[in-house]
Amino acid sequence: MSTENVYYATGRRKTSAARVFLKTGSGKMTINGKPADEYMDTPSGRAAVTQPFHLTDTKNKFDAYITVRGGGTTGQADAIRHGISRALVTADEALRGELKKAGLLRRDSRMVERKKYGQHKARKSTQFSKR
Repeated sequence: MSTENVYYATGRRKTSAARVFLKTGSGKMTINGKPADEYMDTPSGRAAVTQPFHLTDTKNKFDAYITVRGGGTTGQADAIRHGISRALVTADEALRGELKKAGLLRRDSRMVERKKYGQHKARKSTQFSKR
């Protein structure tokens, strides 16, 4: 991959982190070495990944090479969406308004709450017994 006109950005969500490399091309998307449709098996995941391109009408203008690690399918899809949005802004600053309005440039900081000792889950505890 040549270094000319390659736009890089990182996207994060939950425990997932995606590295996105955008290059001017025909709209080919590769995630962890696989085609995007093959890697993202859910329709909602596919929609989330392509959302920044649809919003900005740049569907067939960039090739995306993406590596993503950690988390599950939803976290990875949202991390990729975040990374693509940020990379599009580095490629063309004029797209910032549309992406910001849609809320795609903000990192979703919600994380899973940790389990506490003496409890079943983060908040679920044992049933109260008076006697």
